[in-house]
Amino acid sequence: MINTKMKKSIEKVALVLGFSMFGVVLLEDFRNALASTVAVVLNPLFNNLQVSVVLFVLAAMTGAYASLIQKYTMDWELMRQVQDRMKGFQKEFREAQLADNPQRVKKLESQRSDMMKEQVEMSKQQFKPMAYISILSLPLFIGANYIILGSTYTMVFPFWGEQSLSGNVIGPIYYWLYWYFICSIPVSQLIRKFLNIGGI
Repeated sequence: MINTKMKKSIEKVALVLGFSMFGVVLLEDFRNALASTVAVVLNPLFNNLQVSVVLFVLAAMTGAYASLIQKYTMDWELMRQVQDRMKGFQKEFREAQLADNPQRVKKLESQRSDMMKEQVEMSKQQFKPMAYISILSLPLFIGANYIILGSTYTMVFPFWGEQSLSGNVIGPIYYWLYWYFICSIPVSQLIRKFLNIGGI
């Protein structure tokens, strides 16, 4: 078993590494080197499966590990309790205002700072998994983007017809990324339901 001190050290390293990924991918040389390295791993998938299937597989993979990371790095019971207390507080505060009870309103306002502290703690709970997820997700996205932008892959979309996956749907959003997110939403929801997370 990993002791608490070692676990915290590993968490700190992972957090620093995860959030540093957002910065280093802006460096073109590093991004290109990372993309070509990840492409070596992804190319067999792109070469042997339809691109729509590959993107579905990637969406399922990222949905699975993101959900697992969230399940084991977040205190879901704490988040549910905070959410319930916040709903109760807001309901009680509205009732005091509607009843024109300034004494009750003042008393509840004195409790607001405690509620805000709990909200901050809940935000930290939601923020931490992002670092871990980025360690895996950013290289995958960069590698897939590198392969697709250097290819002539196309897909047929409802209403839009056949479109190049390296083309832009709107702004900087490529068609391949749009299809990835369309695939990831239902897959992620199914996985989260199976793992009994979210829905707080």
